[in-house]
Amino acid sequence: MALRDTSGSDLDVAVRPATWRRHVHRYGGDARSLGLAGLVGVAAGAGALVFMWALETCTRLLLVDLGGYTPATTIGEGGGTLASTFSRPWAIPLVVGLGGLISGLLVFGFAPEAEGHGTDAAIHAIHHEPTGIRPRVVLVKLIASAITIGSGGSGGREGPTAQISAGTASTIARRLRLPHAQARVLVAAGMAAGIAAIFRAPLGGAMLGVELLYLEDLEADALLPSLVASVMAYVVYGAVDGITPVFGDQAQITFTGAGQFVWFAVLGVAAGLLARAYAGSFYAVMTATQRLRMPRWLPPALAGLVVGGLGLLVPGVLGTGYGTVQQLMTPQGALALPLLVLVAIPFAKILATSLSIGSGGSGGIFGPGMVIGAALGAAFWSALHAIPDFAGSIGPSPAIFALVGMVAVFGSIAHAPIAMTLMVAEMTDNIAVVPPAMLALVIAAVIVGRSTIYRSQLDARDELPDPVPLVDGPPHIH
Repeated sequence: MALRDTSGSDLDVAVRPATWRRHVHRYGGDARSLGLAGLVGVAAGAGALVFMWALETCTRLLLVDLGGYTPATTIGEGGGTLASTFSRPWAIPLVVGLGGLISGLLVFGFAPEAEGHGTDAAIHAIHHEPTGIRPRVVLVKLIASAITIGSGGSGGREGPTAQISAGTASTIARRLRLPHAQARVLVAAGMAAGIAAIFRAPLGGAMLGVELLYLEDLEADALLPSLVASVMAYVVYGAVDGITPVFGDQAQITFTGAGQFVWFAVLGVAAGLLARAYAGSFYAVMTATQRLRMPRWLPPALAGLVVGGLGLLVPGVLGTGYGTVQQLMTPQGALALPLLVLVAIPFAKILATSLSIGSGGSGGIFGPGMVIGAALGAAFWSALHAIPDFAGSIGPSPAIFALVGMVAVFGSIAHAPIAMTLMVAEMTDNIAVVPPAMLALVIAAVIVGRSTIYRSQLDARDELPDPVPLVDGPPHIH
C-alpha cells in the first residue's frame, strides 16, 4: 500500500518505521537500550541524592561540629552564604587528617578500585570490562568520598557520582548479560547521568558520555542513551533537591565588547599552562605516594594534615570550593581578597587536590578543576582592574572571566570542550559565556596538546581492546 505525501512522491508506509529505526540505531538507541538507559538514569539520580545527603552529613559532623568551620555555599546549594571564621583553627588539620585516615582504611581495606577520582576508573571500565565493576565499589566509593570531602579534603563530587552510577549500570549489564558493545554504552550513559545529576547539567553531562572516553574521538553510539539517562537523572535529582542552577541565575553576565576578546585569548594561554600544571602535579603526587614504603591507607591521612594547614591560609582549599567560586564571581568578592591571595588560590587548590586525591583519597578532580579555572579568571580580572589603563576594558565584573577560566582549564585538560562549555552554561543559566569560552578553550587546548587528566582515555575508537568474554559467576577484578 502506498501513500502520497504533500510533495507528490509515493512513500511506502512500511519503510518509514524502518528508516526511523536505522536513524535511532545510528546513535546507539533502540527501545530496549533506551529503556535501560532511563532505568540507569533514575538510579543515577537516586545515587546522587544519597551521596549528597552523605556529604552534607559528613560536612556537618566533621568540618562544622568538630572543626568549627562552615564552608561557603553556592546560590543553588545553600543560598550563597559566606564561609565562617575558624573558631578552632588547631582542629582543622586534625579533622582533615582523620577524614583521610578513615577513607584510606575503607578504600584499601574493602575496595581498592575506589581509590582516586572515580571518573578515570569508570572510563577504564567502559573501555576494558564494562560488566566488571563490583557492587561493593559503589558503596565504598560513596562513603569514602563523603568522608574525604566532608572532612575538608579537596575533591569534587562528580568523580564519586560518576563511579557510583557507572557501577550501577555495570551491575545491570552483568545481570542481564548484555553483549559487550551494549554494556559499554550503558556504563558510559551511567557515568554521564551521575555527573549530569550532581551538577544539574543534563545536556553537558550527556555530552561527557560521548566526549570523555577519547582524546581525539567521540563515542557516537552513546549519544542517545546518555541523553535519556542524563535527563532522567536530572529529573529525579531535581524533584528532591530543586532545579536551581548550581551558581544561580547568572543570565545577566556577559562580555562588554569585542575588545575583551583580546583578554580572553590571553586568559586562554594562562589556562592552558595551568591545566598542564594541574595534571602534572596530580600524577607526580600519585607516583610519589605509590613509591612510599608505608601502608597504602596512611598517605591520605598524612596528606590531610597538610591540606588542613593549607586550608587555614588560602580560601577555597577545603572541600569542594564551589562556594568560594560563587563569591569570586562578584566584584565585592574578588576585590575583598588581596591580589596575592587571589593568585595563590588556583595553585593552592592544585596542591590540595593532588594531595587529597593523588595520595589515595577518594573524590573527584573535575570539580576542583573548575575551581582552579574560576579562580584563575577572577585573579586575571583583578590584576587588570588594578591597572588604570586596563580597568576600563575588562568590564565591571570578574564573573565572565571566572566562567571562561572554568571552561578553558578543565575543558582543555579533560579533552571535553563541548561538554565543559555546555555544563558551565547550564550551571549558570548563561549562554553568553559560550563565545569567549570557545576562544579561550581552543587556545588552551593547543597548549595542553596530548596531556590529559584522565589517563584511561584512548586516542580513538580504533584502539578499543578486544571484548572480555562474559562468563558465569562474579567478574574477575584485577
